[in-house]
Amino acid sequence: MGIYIATWNMQGEKGLPVNLDDLLLPTDSEFAQDFYVIGVQEGCPDRKEWETRLQETLGPYYVMLYAASHGVLYLSVFVRRDLIWFCSEVEHATVTTRIISQIKTKGAVGVGFTFFGTSFLFITSHFTSGDSKVYERILDYNKIIEALALPKGLPDTNPYRSTPSDVTTRFDHVFWFGDFNFRLSKNRVEVENIINRIAGKDMGSLLEYDQLSKELKDGSIFKGFQEAPIHFLPTYKFDIGCDIYDTSSKQRTPSYTDRILFRSRQAHDIQVIKYTSCTNIKTSDHRPVVGVFQAKLRPGRDTIPLGAGLFDRSLYLEGIRRRMTRELQRREAMNNQSSSSICTIA
Repeated sequence: MGIYIATWNMQGEKGLPVNLDDLLLPTDSEFAQDFYVIGVQEGCPDRKEWETRLQETLGPYYVMLYAASHGVLYLSVFVRRDLIWFCSEVEHATVTTRIISQIKTKGAVGVGFTFFGTSFLFITSHFTSGDSKVYERILDYNKIIEALALPKGLPDTNPYRSTPSDVTTRFDHVFWFGDFNFRLSKNRVEVENIINRIAGKDMGSLLEYDQLSKELKDGSIFKGFQEAPIHFLPTYKFDIGCDIYDTSSKQRTPSYTDRILFRSRQAHDIQVIKYTSCTNIKTSDHRPVVGVFQAKLRPGRDTIPLGAGLFDRSLYLEGIRRRMTRELQRREAMNNQSSSSICTIA
C-alpha cells in the first residue's frame, strides 16, 4: 500500500494557505496514494475547517477514516474510498508531556488500526523546544512510548514481539512524525555559511551537527526507527511569507525540527519513495515535511473487528461541495476570458 505522510507546525495561524495542492498533491507525484496521514502541531484555531480543506483538496475518491486531537495537535487519516471496507475499527490515545497536564501544546496523539492483516500506528508529536533541551526531548519520547495506551480493544497481530513499556513494539508498521524540536548544534553564522556553500545539494555537512541524528546513532531515542536520507534544507525558522531564515532579534539557528521516522517488525517491509520539504507553503515559520512510503501487507484475519465502512460523511459532503463550487468558478472564469467582446447590432 502507498502511504503519504505530511507533518507541519502551523504556528497557530488563523489564515490557511489558499491552496493545499502543494502540500498533498505536489506536481512531481506520479500517482495518488492509498492513505494520506496529516499531522499538525500548533494547529489553526478551527480544526473542522482544516479537516474540510483537506477533504476538499483530496477530492471524492478519499474519505476521512479518523481524526483525533490533543489540544493543538491534530492527526487526520484519509483513505481511498474503496479500501475503507478493509479497515478495522480505529482507536486513538493522547499523552501530554507538560508538567501541567491541562496545557496541551506539547505531547503526542496516536491513531492505530489494522488494514487487512497488518496493524498500523501513526503518531504525531511536539517535543520540548530550546536549543540545549536535548535531554528533555528524550524524556518526552520515553514518556510517550510508555504512556500511549494503544491498542485498546484491537488484537495484537504479533504479541510475541510486543513489550508493555513501548507502544511502538505493539504494531507491525509505525510512523512517527512531528516537530521534534532537535536543533543544529552550531551558531547561526556558521550554519548559514554552510547553507550558502552547499547550495541545496549535499546536506551531510549540516547534518553533522544535527542533534537528532546524533541521538539516533547513540541509540538514546527512537529505538528501532529509521529515517530516510535528508536532501532538503532546514525547515525552521523562517520569516512569514518568504524564504529568509529568522531575522528577529532572537536570530534562531536554522534547524531540522520537523521529521518523519518509521519502523517495522519485519526488515525491509517499508520502502521510502520520497522524503522532502514543501517549500511553497509559507504561512508559518516552519516548512511542512512530506514522505511517501510503500508498506507490505499481510492477509486479513477473522479476529479483527472491521470498521463497517464508517467515515465522517458530513465532512465529506462539505468538502466535495466546496470542490465542485471552486471548479465551477474556475470554468466560469475561463469562459469569461475566452468570450468575445464584439457587440452585435440588431
